[in-house]
Amino acid sequence: MAADPESTTDADESSSYVRSLSLFDGVMVVAGGIIGSGIFRGPDVVAQRVDTPGLIMAAWAIGGAIALVGALCFAELGARRPEAGGGYVYLREAFSPLFGFLYGWKVAFITATGAIAALAITFADYARDIFELGEPWTLPIAVASIVFLSGVNYFGIRFGSLTQNIFTVLKLGALAGLVGAGLWFGTGEMTSPETAAQSVWATKGSWGIGAALGAALTPVLFAHGGWQHANHIAAEIKNPNRNLPLSLLIGVGVVVGSYLLANYAYLYALGVDGLAASDAPATDAMEALLGNTGGTLIGIGVMISVFGILNLIIMAAPRVLQAIAEDDLFFHAFARLHPEYRTPTWAILFQAGWAIVLAMTGTFSQLLNYVVFGDWILFALIVGTLFVYRHRDRATDGEPDTFRMVGYPLLPILFILASTFVVVSTISSMEPRNALIGVGILLLGVAVFYGFRSWRRQTSSERPAPVDESP
Repeated sequence: MAADPESTTDADESSSYVRSLSLFDGVMVVAGGIIGSGIFRGPDVVAQRVDTPGLIMAAWAIGGAIALVGALCFAELGARRPEAGGGYVYLREAFSPLFGFLYGWKVAFITATGAIAALAITFADYARDIFELGEPWTLPIAVASIVFLSGVNYFGIRFGSLTQNIFTVLKLGALAGLVGAGLWFGTGEMTSPETAAQSVWATKGSWGIGAALGAALTPVLFAHGGWQHANHIAAEIKNPNRNLPLSLLIGVGVVVGSYLLANYAYLYALGVDGLAASDAPATDAMEALLGNTGGTLIGIGVMISVFGILNLIIMAAPRVLQAIAEDDLFFHAFARLHPEYRTPTWAILFQAGWAIVLAMTGTFSQLLNYVVFGDWILFALIVGTLFVYRHRDRATDGEPDTFRMVGYPLLPILFILASTFVVVSTISSMEPRNALIGVGILLLGVAVFYGFRSWRRQTSSERPAPVDESP
């Protein structure tokens, strides 16, 4: 029996995303996806590993350069395949559906939901401190933030994007205020580059400097992660061949510049020793400069920053699960988009529910610690898909009329080596038992993939054959 043309059109429309995000929206997604609480709380680790101003700034500059290389790689991939799901799509096409599923398994079931739970708890802790609420308020505030932002993103990506734009602008404003206060009121002693270089070279030598920079790069690169969220929502960006690469490059460039200025301000306000001794550099710097008022202001800034990245993950990650389901690797309901809002509603609801469970049970921290190295394994694999795509271009004597990164193949190789370094460095610093558990959690995705595929084939074979109603 022939299908009704009008119903077919409706079905096609309801199963597709709408390209409604502008270049500015994309830049805010990229910048907002990288800037979390790390730049406000984490630079002390870098200062402990490289103990001169020049080397501290060098570590952040090198990390920023590697992040820009990653953005270039993801820009070409996103322009080639401007579809929902990002890394899942590239790994599925270049290697196999299993590799794509493992990426989706980690994002949808472990890192995204675990990060949502962790960020919601962090947001609640800052809110309690600012509004002087008791500890029993932590979970209610955390759960309410997850429910509220999931609701915002349920009703359309325009609402989620508007929220993201507001909070990314606010967090950039908080960073600008921190930098301005540090440079205007700071009294830290900045050793001249020449004196610092001579001192370090004399005491550590070239190999010692290289080892110290290598140790400092791991936290720096973790602080620069997050640009991949823009690729998850590539199906909703206008003119993706132009706007997605520009969003990635401008967004990462803004973050790299902001991070360098923030660290310069920390050094100028606290000095190297003060920065290395502080477990909350932004708070300590602002309190040293402006007293308790400064500490309160930066606390509000961190709370805004955390809320912004919480919104972004809630907005972007469900697109990965929806893409998996659309390929028949998860329940069909998760593939559906809302006919009016064009959002993956089932994926959003599942994500919210699982994140709330992780937050209420307190298991998110342990879960994330087990698999913290997994992101950079997958980053390396995703960048590796560029070589597969380029090889296929040569084999078919055809190159797509889309953005192509400069520096190929040297820059992708550099990024893969940097990612490998982060993975090895992270695993070597973990307890062997925890590293094995993390590997086991990732490999569990293999069992889920084959188990679900087998179940899907079995249920498909048991369905009655369609009745032929043709004359």
